Amino acid sequence: MEYQDIYLAGGCFWGVQHYLDCLPGVKDTQAGYANGRTANPTYEQVCYESTGHAETVKVTYCPQSISLPQLLNQFYQIIDPVSVNCQGGDVGTQYRTGVYYTDPRQQPIILASLEQLQADYAQPLAVEALPLSNFYPAEAYHQKYLEKNPAGYCHIPAAMFQAARQYRGR
Repeated sequence: MEYQDIYLAGGCFWGVQHYLDCLPGVKDTQAGYANGRTANPTYEQVCYESTGHAETVKVTYCPQSISLPQLLNQFYQIIDPVSVNCQGGDVGTQYRTGVYYTDPRQQPIILASLEQLQADYAQPLAVEALPLSNFYPAEAYHQKYLEKNPAGYCHIPAAMFQAARQYRGR
């Protein structure tokens, strides 16, 4: 089975990672920091030192089980795509939304999905669609945070996790 990677930034990575882990066809996820100016940043640096990184989840998925357009459409369900540098109660450039790719063949798919999403909004989308310039895994305590801390903070409504588990490629 062939797997592909895509990097999704949608606010606090705890909930984004947990949601994506619930989707059938997602093999693995890793919380981290993407497209910033500092090598190997810490959480504190990302939050307080203007490193330029976005809290991002690396998603390894099986395109035969969930296509990139399907995966992106599911991702768009848990973000406010017109909100600039803010998702839920989280505010700052590290909470911006984005889709970052390493395979240039993914770019037209991403852009088409964003064009389709834009049709649902009067305001311009705030979702970045850029090549991945760097990605650094977050500290161990951030990985699978909501699995380890089920009552932990999350800006995504709990019902969305159940919906992800039941997703069947509609």
